[in-house]
Amino acid sequence: MANVLTNLANDIMIAADQVGREAVGFIPSVTINSGSEEAAQGDTVRSFVTPAATVNTSATPSMTIPEGDDQTVTTKTMALDQIASVRIPWTGEDIKHVNNGSGFETVYGDQIKQAMKGITNSIESHIATIAYQGASRAVGTAGTTPFSSNHDTVAEARQIIFDNGIPVDDNRLSLILNSNAGTNLRNLAVLQKANESGNDSLLRQGTLLDLQGAMVKESGQVVSHTKGTGASYIVNDASSAIGDTTIATDTGSGTILAGDIVTFNADTTNKYVVNTALSGGSFVIGDTGLRQAAVDNEAITVGNSFAANVMLHQSGVELAMRPLAKPAGGDAAVDVMTVEDPFSGLVYQISFYKGYNKAMIDITVLYKAKVWNSDAISLLIG
Repeated sequence: MANVLTNLANDIMIAADQVGREAVGFIPSVTINSGSEEAAQGDTVRSFVTPAATVNTSATPSMTIPEGDDQTVTTKTMALDQIASVRIPWTGEDIKHVNNGSGFETVYGDQIKQAMKGITNSIESHIATIAYQGASRAVGTAGTTPFSSNHDTVAEARQIIFDNGIPVDDNRLSLILNSNAGTNLRNLAVLQKANESGNDSLLRQGTLLDLQGAMVKESGQVVSHTKGTGASYIVNDASSAIGDTTIATDTGSGTILAGDIVTFNADTTNKYVVNTALSGGSFVIGDTGLRQAAVDNEAITVGNSFAANVMLHQSGVELAMRPLAKPAGGDAAVDVMTVEDPFSGLVYQISFYKGYNKAMIDITVLYKAKVWNSDAISLLIG
């Protein structure tokens, strides 16, 4: 029995390939930190953050070499605390029954496919949520699906990331849309015309073309955000400055949630994304903070509910994945196999366990995604 998964490897690989063709947009758009080393739930993953450089404006001749400009390199951390697991039990009688019909290999292969699909969708949904709640600013109209007549908002979403100082021309920029936005984009006549779009991939195969330097993808897990109930809040800060991310408030009532979009009475152009919900009289917006200083007692407006289509640079979000730690000497698994989804890049560990007249196939992944740079993410809402 020690080679049971090796004997069934063909079914497992086919399942992984079929899952790889599902609509996932967020997973292949982020930095994936995966490895074969085991980890425990709650283990910490670290990333470093370098500060902005000090630019000197003079170079005075001297026989003494000038001192360098000190920099403090800080770290950010995230805990691997998310688990996705599917367990598939089989008895000898079960196998006999299905072999009288479709056959064990057929049913088993479909079960593995469904397990990988479910895990992939869970991770895709997790990234979609943390990405939109960790964005900097937004473009578009809440409640109105974009691309009804043109694709201008793609350039506007790109501009946010460009203005934030993130590279947009290094082939690491992605735009992830829900199916409604994707359909509107496909319906644009200018993109269907091969002589204007450059090829007939969209017209013939429905393949979304890259736009404005962004790889356009679709996902079934784009979040529909429900706004908080916050109303009548005003700024409580007489010394607000450009770049501020913590917004102090007073008066008002109700909630301002992570993912809400807020504007200020004197600055309705910029739609700021709330990264940390209102608590203790303040909330936090994404980097690079306020584009225009807010005025004390200035009215704050919470925008309407929206679909959170996301534009992001790969450096903005990291997904860490590890196999779940086993005890010294291993556990009761008699065979273990590692399989990679060729499309999403996810790595699954599949274990086979034997019991009393029963066996179980276990697929478990330990993961967590985090936004390291909110200035690398913008929203194209609909």
